[in-house]
Amino acid sequence: MLINELSKRSGVSIPTLRYYENYGFFKGVSNENVKTNNYKDYDESILEKIEMIKGAKEAGFTLSEIKHLLESWFNKRLSIDKKIAVVNNKIEEIDEKIRQLENVRKLLSDCIVDIKNGIC
Repeated sequence: MLINELSKRSGVSIPTLRYYENYGFFKGVSNENVKTNNYKDYDESILEKIEMIKGAKEAGFTLSEIKHLLESWFNKRLSIDKKIAVVNNKIEEIDEKIRQLENVRKLLSDCIVDIKNGIC
């Protein structure tokens, strides 16, 4: 399929797909016999990778982490235990961010009290 169809089927914009391809998430294949255009054909399996990228981004993984995950996941280098460990590590990171944000929220709430009391 061409990038236009890949975009429609995945719900990801063409510029984003090109960025992902340049980043190394997947590769399209050019027809070497055709010299008049630079069209690439994208395999059906790339849709699965794009869905994984979208899900990982929503879960808070960085592009660098996603690239590593894709390489390991699709090359069958991650056991079930390792896959679970990756997800658990991300959960721990999120929990730490939540703790940090709760501290910031308390600081701001205390600031409001100080402002009301004329201290600040």
